[in-house]
Amino acid sequence: MDHAWGLDHGTWQVAIHLFPQADVPVVQLSIDATQPPRFHYEIGQRLASLRDAGVLILGSGNVVHNLGTAVRRDDAPAFDWAARFSDFVRRGILSHDHEALIDFASRGRDAALAVPTAEHYLPLLYVLGTQGPADSAEIFVEGSEYGSLDMMSVAV
Repeated sequence: MDHAWGLDHGTWQVAIHLFPQADVPVVQLSIDATQPPRFHYEIGQRLASLRDAGVLILGSGNVVHNLGTAVRRDDAPAFDWAARFSDFVRRGILSHDHEALIDFASRGRDAALAVPTAEHYLPLLYVLGTQGPADSAEIFVEGSEYGSLDMMSVAV
């Protein structure tokens, strides 16, 4: 626990809009980038009891996050690979196919372009790890920006 570090932009950028009065306690988890995706999903499974006790488990990132290919225009359509990867993630979330989402790298070039580094994708696995077999998932924000960012949001 490091009280001097402060919150990462992935946490405060979301929390400031959800809780502008900063009147909720926040515990931020660090992502161990040396671990495989299944490790992150399994941590989510361990956090499920907190969710069941009323604790909000929030994962922030992007299902597609490739700034190196971004087109800085508001009207830039999603690249084909970004749209295909987003569709893959959407189908996996809605069908509860967590194994496919854990093994996202097997999607080849689309995954390599959509997730060039995993720190923006892995928070999704934490959240999905909290999902029980009978729990539904709802995608409540969809859409791409700059051709290579997709900020799909899911609630379990």
